[in-house]
Amino acid sequence: MNNLLQQLAKDLEGELYFDKTMRVLYATDASAYREMPLAVAIPRNVDDIRKLINFAHTNKTSLIPRTAGTSLAGQVVGNGIIVDVSKNFTQILELNAAEKWVRVQPGVIRDELNLFLKPHGLYFGPETSTANRAMIGGMVGNNSCGSNSVVYRSTREHLLEVKAILSDGSEAVFAAMDIEDFHKKCEGATLEANIYKTIRSLLSNYDNQVEIRKEFPKQSIERRNTGYAMDVMLEMAPFTAGGPEFNFCSLIAGSEGTLAFLTEIKLNVVPLPPKETGLLCVHFNSIDESLRANLIALKYNPRASELIDHYILECTKDNIEQRKNRFFVQGDPGAILVVEYAGATREEITATAQKVEAEMRAAGLGYHFPLLFGDDTKKIWTLRKAGLGLLSNLPGDEKAVPVIEDTAVDVNDLPAYIRDFNEILKKHNLYSVHYAHAGSGEIHLRPIINLKTEEGNALFRIIAEEIATLVKKYSGSLSGEHGDGRLRGEFIPQMVGEKNYQLLKQVKYTWDPDNIFNPNKIVDTPSMNSMLRYTPGQKTPAFKTVFRYHNQDVLQHAEQCNGSGDCRKTHLSGGTMCPSFMATRNEKDTTRARANILREMLTHSDKVNRFDHKEIYEVMDLCLSCKGCKSECPSNVDVAKLKAEFLQQYYDANGVPMRSKLIANFSASAKLGALAPGLYNFAVTNPVIGKWIKQFSGFAVKRSMPTLYKTTLLSWYKKNKAEGRRQKAERIQKKVYLFCDEFTNYNDTEIGIKAIQLLEKLGYEVVIPQHLESGRTWLSKGLLRKAKEIVNKNIALLHPIVTEETPLIGIEPSAILTFRDEYIDLASDEQLEAARQLSKNVFTFEEFIAREMEKGAIRKEQFTTEKKVIQLHGHCQQKALSSTAPSVKMMSLPENYTVQTIPSGCCGMAGSFGFEKEHYDLSMKIGELVLFPTVRKQPEEVIIAAPGTSCRHQVLDGTGKHALHPVEVLFNALK
Repeated sequence: MNNLLQQLAKDLEGELYFDKTMRVLYATDASAYREMPLAVAIPRNVDDIRKLINFAHTNKTSLIPRTAGTSLAGQVVGNGIIVDVSKNFTQILELNAAEKWVRVQPGVIRDELNLFLKPHGLYFGPETSTANRAMIGGMVGNNSCGSNSVVYRSTREHLLEVKAILSDGSEAVFAAMDIEDFHKKCEGATLEANIYKTIRSLLSNYDNQVEIRKEFPKQSIERRNTGYAMDVMLEMAPFTAGGPEFNFCSLIAGSEGTLAFLTEIKLNVVPLPPKETGLLCVHFNSIDESLRANLIALKYNPRASELIDHYILECTKDNIEQRKNRFFVQGDPGAILVVEYAGATREEITATAQKVEAEMRAAGLGYHFPLLFGDDTKKIWTLRKAGLGLLSNLPGDEKAVPVIEDTAVDVNDLPAYIRDFNEILKKHNLYSVHYAHAGSGEIHLRPIINLKTEEGNALFRIIAEEIATLVKKYSGSLSGEHGDGRLRGEFIPQMVGEKNYQLLKQVKYTWDPDNIFNPNKIVDTPSMNSMLRYTPGQKTPAFKTVFRYHNQDVLQHAEQCNGSGDCRKTHLSGGTMCPSFMATRNEKDTTRARANILREMLTHSDKVNRFDHKEIYEVMDLCLSCKGCKSECPSNVDVAKLKAEFLQQYYDANGVPMRSKLIANFSASAKLGALAPGLYNFAVTNPVIGKWIKQFSGFAVKRSMPTLYKTTLLSWYKKNKAEGRRQKAERIQKKVYLFCDEFTNYNDTEIGIKAIQLLEKLGYEVVIPQHLESGRTWLSKGLLRKAKEIVNKNIALLHPIVTEETPLIGIEPSAILTFRDEYIDLASDEQLEAARQLSKNVFTFEEFIAREMEKGAIRKEQFTTEKKVIQLHGHCQQKALSSTAPSVKMMSLPENYTVQTIPSGCCGMAGSFGFEKEHYDLSMKIGELVLFPTVRKQPEEVIIAAPGTSCRHQVLDGTGKHALHPVEVLFNALK
């Protein structure tokens, strides 16, 4: 087969991979399943898809269409060729604003489609929680809905037309047609004609009609995705008099890529949602109470009614990003119902909310009824959408598993159904997470099960069987929006009856006689508890790591990644995670891929040192260690930490590269260079000598090198501190300790001097205590044992003197913030509590100033009234572990200073990453996403500010503009 794949790779204009690494990365999605594919194809055009279909026919294999890979039922897992259209099929082809439709390729991201439609006053309604990376092809395949389905229903209702390649390689267009055209389509001997003839035969049969109407889920359930939508097709003309025109699009929606390969999709779009909406966030003591109240909320025509239970609310407490979004939560409610109402004015919405509250209170339901508007609503929806990822935060092997998470019943049956559901779980000593779409009768229910055990694997199946029976009792749908895939396909005969199941099989094998399109999904699926990510009873060794993994080990931390794909969002969605993917659009460069490859090798390796795999190195290579995932990944997967751990373990087996040693030893080499800074600067900036140094060191020739200041900050401080104390003794109101990090000490000394002078002019005594370097360079290259030595010595030196009254503040975010992050993970057991206490009193410079402003210790009257505009680029680790808000607040202190935050993620430099020759081009490509274009278009008088030394260097190399540290901005604004 390898020879055949090699020939196929030559024939395709796109890419084909059949190496182990890429196959591992595509062996999973966001479900519990894992199956190694034969190969991974990245087609460039429709011709490539035809070639792949022909190859599958000839060689008796299959094709699994894939976009973002966030399926929850194993839809894009299989042993054939994964065909990933997310990279090249991303064009919005045509918009007809007058007729309200848009034509797109399947790889267009839902939220980015709406960014395109917004200037035209239009909107594509269905909104999954993954909308910032979910693609239209996947939404059609799963018939996706979302929180607003009470208004917009599902993707099926918006699907007008598709262009598809059929299983014989022919092209077909499926759209609405009258009865005459329908019968014409049945003529002939082509595959397309046979498809039409078969559906006519099946749905014209009276017995079939009776059986479909009897066995399929209630039509009052909007979210019904069980099997192929034969019940929907039956209601069309010519099978039902007066029904809508026949359109195969309704069958294709929810078919999970099992019938045809879509290349173009035409969608209905609607006017933009009302500008004024409000969220009534009702707090309850129990799930049951919230579901009964949900029926009251629905009387008042909400746009959404979404449930968040106490398990998810607990998970938000441990997530950096979501902690900021739980501001509206009072106490520890058993559940919160988030109900969205719209109106012409806030007063109108408030009046509706008051009626809802009054009726709920009269029924004894709910105890707190906050109504929120504006930006606050975005934060709440962000928290709600993070639900799936947050559920992976459970630190051990027990996880909230997707097994019966997609059931839907009539909304009036929901309270009784959930009571019965919980009785079944109680019988098995299980409990479940409850969240999501109360307004449309679908609660995502995830029991907590350990799938690594034989008992857990068996329970996975038992629960599925018992809940399927319960859903059938309520004439519900086993899938509401996540699809059948291989998780629920086994139960379709039970859900729709054996006779109807045979009809579904006839449909599948009429469209796809040789079973090449996504086999074993919906029909003929294998046992639902086979081919799981975890083999029951599998054993892995105890891993001796340098980092501390709180309440888990390194493998369990990697396993927190559930595949939800938040790291696949693009720069248009904002945020930092994941800069390498944003630039390359390759799955291999996602945070998810890095967690997957580590999980795979640590689980299945037969080496003594399970980290000793080149495959891990290759996938980790483009991780910039920006820490974006630490806060933005709802599952809290810290891949920068995992990468550093991996590198240390990998170097143990393979040795440390010279360049890594050089970078890690930055402080030592800078100290040596500081003996003759002029000579050092001449060497690194001279075109000839500098080029040779870069080539020898493995740095990019195009990259400028940082220079040393004429003196170090520590030398300047020692020389000037006595004089400064004498002059300012009578003005001092507080003492602060300044952490003299290695970058400020040698390169950015002027910033350090201004920081000291600024603080002194504001009345603070500045003391640089005895300490070592931060350890950042050692951490960045994975030399954790040396970093651990530095950490423990710094804790011993600083913990006795740093207090709430005498805090430690730092200028370079990547250095000072190690005290909050890596220091706690590296400190020896004896030093751990000291590290935690120390971290509470360590602040970035901007955080300290902002705190003092709040106390009234620093006032705007001390600064200029001149007008200035500042564009701020935040440091990645600042955004992950702190916030850019203190920087904005500090630089807004002068009353006429306006600070605007550039919506950039990582600048692309990321410490040494952007200096390294093999990473330089990617580094600059990341900068070009948002940061460089924004900086270039600023007028000369606008100040560019960036707290990070690497960020300022990147801005200079990428745009030619000098960015200032916020310290410099405020210093220059002093009166």
